[in-house]
Amino acid sequence: MVKGRLVAPEVIRAIVNKHKFRFRKSLGQNFLINQKVLEKISEAAGMTGEDLVVEIGPGIGALTQYLAEKAGQVIAVELDRSLLPILAETLADYPGVQVVHGDALKVDLDQLVREYGGSQWGPEGLKYKVVANLPYYITTPIVMRLLEEGFALQTMVLMVQKEVARRMVAAPGTKDYGALSLAIQYYTQPEIVTYVPPGSFMPPPAVDSAVIKLELRCEPPVELVSVETFFRTIKGAFGQRRKTLLNALSNAKLGLSKEELADLLNRLGIDPNRRGETLSLQEFAALANLVEGHKLQREEYL
Repeated sequence: MVKGRLVAPEVIRAIVNKHKFRFRKSLGQNFLINQKVLEKISEAAGMTGEDLVVEIGPGIGALTQYLAEKAGQVIAVELDRSLLPILAETLADYPGVQVVHGDALKVDLDQLVREYGGSQWGPEGLKYKVVANLPYYITTPIVMRLLEEGFALQTMVLMVQKEVARRMVAAPGTKDYGALSLAIQYYTQPEIVTYVPPGSFMPPPAVDSAVIKLELRCEPPVELVSVETFFRTIKGAFGQRRKTLLNALSNAKLGLSKEELADLLNRLGIDPNRRGETLSLQEFAALANLVEGHKLQREEYL
């Protein structure tokens, strides 16, 4: 059994050596050892005893301990089986924690909460928070899956690569603004909590990191005729960033000719020679709605 915080390098080395654990670069394993950052993540999640938290990638349980002390219950999802006996030891004093072996790219979080959560977090009114120190190579796939599949999330507090965090909060016209910015801002209200240097991890990653808070929106910020067309339009606009908006969209397989697209842009007062990174979320929504409406109108005529 481990007593105290899991932040001192010598303590962590003793634990991993005892269990003959080997860090796996292929899984992006970098354990957070900065106590101040751990505290900031815990605070950003705004937990109370009424909250259930799903932690993705608990590692050896350093952050899990902080979460367990504030939340009513923690379900920690760990992919690496070799970490399960370590977690059983480091979290032995935290009865409110349930460790589950699973892949965040595949597991149904709602089902996990129903299965392992107490009766107060049952199917009716299901809502929970997600906290994660994500492997950087799969950050975007995991985040977009959690958002697009409609899980009953309230808030996500994530450790991500610094550049990715900047892209998530980027405004139109900036170099970091792109399809990810629009997707994140459509589903959530993002806020960078703090930046984290490589030395805050064991082993240290090759990049700077950031903690970002994503507060899920109760309602989307724009009304859409088709969410699918909205994101297809965005993907097309950023598919060839150096091209003008009209030329980029003409290659986006939206089902409209270049002339039709030019007409729709003119109707919206959007210069066809602008580039995708200059359009706001609202402008993309208006354009996507016209694209979908035009297609539906043409289908009715045919």
